[in-house]
Amino acid sequence: MEQFRLPRIPLPTLELPQAVQQVLEEAEQKLKYRPKLLQLFKNCFPNTLETTTKLMEDGTTFVITGDIPASWLRDSVEQVIHYLPLAKDDPGLQRIIGGLIKRHIHYLHIDPYANAFNETANDWHWNATDETDMSPWVWERKFELDSPCFVIRLAYLYWKETELTNIFDASFKSALHSIVELFKTEQHHTERSPYRFIRNNGIQADSLRNHGLGMPVNYTGMIWSGFRSSDDACDFHFNIPGNMFAVVALRQMQEFAEWVFRDLELLRELKTLEEEVEHGIQLYGIYRHPEFGPIYAYETDGFGNYCLMDDAGTPGLLSIPYLGYTTADNEIYQNTRRFALSKDNPYYYEGKVAKGLGSPHTPPDYIWHMGLSMQGLTAQSAEEVLEMIRLLEATDGGTGYMHEGFHADDPSTFTRKWFAWSNSLFSQLVYKAMKEELL
Repeated sequence: MEQFRLPRIPLPTLELPQAVQQVLEEAEQKLKYRPKLLQLFKNCFPNTLETTTKLMEDGTTFVITGDIPASWLRDSVEQVIHYLPLAKDDPGLQRIIGGLIKRHIHYLHIDPYANAFNETANDWHWNATDETDMSPWVWERKFELDSPCFVIRLAYLYWKETELTNIFDASFKSALHSIVELFKTEQHHTERSPYRFIRNNGIQADSLRNHGLGMPVNYTGMIWSGFRSSDDACDFHFNIPGNMFAVVALRQMQEFAEWVFRDLELLRELKTLEEEVEHGIQLYGIYRHPEFGPIYAYETDGFGNYCLMDDAGTPGLLSIPYLGYTTADNEIYQNTRRFALSKDNPYYYEGKVAKGLGSPHTPPDYIWHMGLSMQGLTAQSAEEVLEMIRLLEATDGGTGYMHEGFHADDPSTFTRKWFAWSNSLFSQLVYKAMKEELL
């Protein structure tokens, strides 16, 4: 996402909610003996609210990703996720997060295939010549399975934290049906899907092969995805972490159907869909690795071909327990984690300063701060948590913020100076360590 060069649109200054201010005051005490880490946390924890968030007159909330004036469904959820534990008794945060959920529902009704949207129907696009069914509201129309799953994740966690039900209106229920129909259609992508995507910019990872349809796939019960969470095209279009995330979302949607909307027909439909996707993951998504044992593949096509890698973006294989698909002590997850954090993963890098996950989205030898943060959030030992925090603290390149990727030998060489999701994930890790009294 580095290539966009329109000037930044200034957002109105947002007063920090009281609960956020209290966390910053708490950090002043708990991190006072680590002044650099304290400053990083004070910069990063409120960064989403201070630089990317706009309260709209219609009661919704618009959250840009940072250095791009558009809202990614995925990014905007993870940009605010670290505020959720504070929202129960803070009306300001409820207005911000509840408003973001309402805007997400609005976007899903416009186009359930799109990954990023504009503030208004201003007809701005990442690439105006993309060959796909565009809308003036849509910034980019790369279908990434995780996008609607993140919408469900935020609504579910908000409901559980605050016990508020005012987001669950007719429009929300209609969006649930849209997601179900999307998933069912993309279980049979070749036969039923209207979705195509071609970008004629000479970058193959930005476009789908086979005239925009994507490479052939076999029926597996899983849900087809055009692109990964990195916004790069899938090699094989059943992305395993994305389908795991879909299973989690379908389980959460079942709770909406049963306890909020009392819709037993929708509940049965969701249960059936969840079972089909889960069966596909277990039957087609596990690879018997000669060194690590059974591991989850990153992608498969259902014909016996596998992509064995992990990417620092979420959802990725490292983030499986973070998203709630399984626990961190699951045997296959542990095997997969060892693979992902080894040189057998083509996007794991070791350098003079750091080692960790990178991505095909950035150059070789670039480690992602989000990968280090996720490694810490899914670690089982305090030692690994603290080591990830130490690495994050040491690799900000002197900027006081997190970035996308940085060179493993030189943290002052990095991509994306202003990347709010990375700041939020770092903040989530440090705050969790503070609450667990590791810091």
